[in-house]
Amino acid sequence: MKLFKLPLVLEPQPEGGYVVTCPLLPELVTEGDTVREALENAGDALEAVVEAFEELGRPLPPVLQPAKKTPLSGWRPP
Repeated sequence: MKLFKLPLVLEPQPEGGYVVTCPLLPELVTEGDTVREALENAGDALEAVVEAFEELGRPLPPVLQPAKKTPLSGWRPP
């Protein structure tokens, strides 16, 4: 499993839930009913974006270079 470090923007929606986007990776857009679900879905969306680039034979954008391991590597929201 590759780890990436990207900024995420969670926008609360008037009808409830959150939309998640990444200012550095416009292809990453998802949502969730709770913050936790939205963040988990963002991880799934990122995996889908990486797979799409690989399937299309395109190099990953520079912002998608794997992150160096840190003490929190592998951390997931509670």
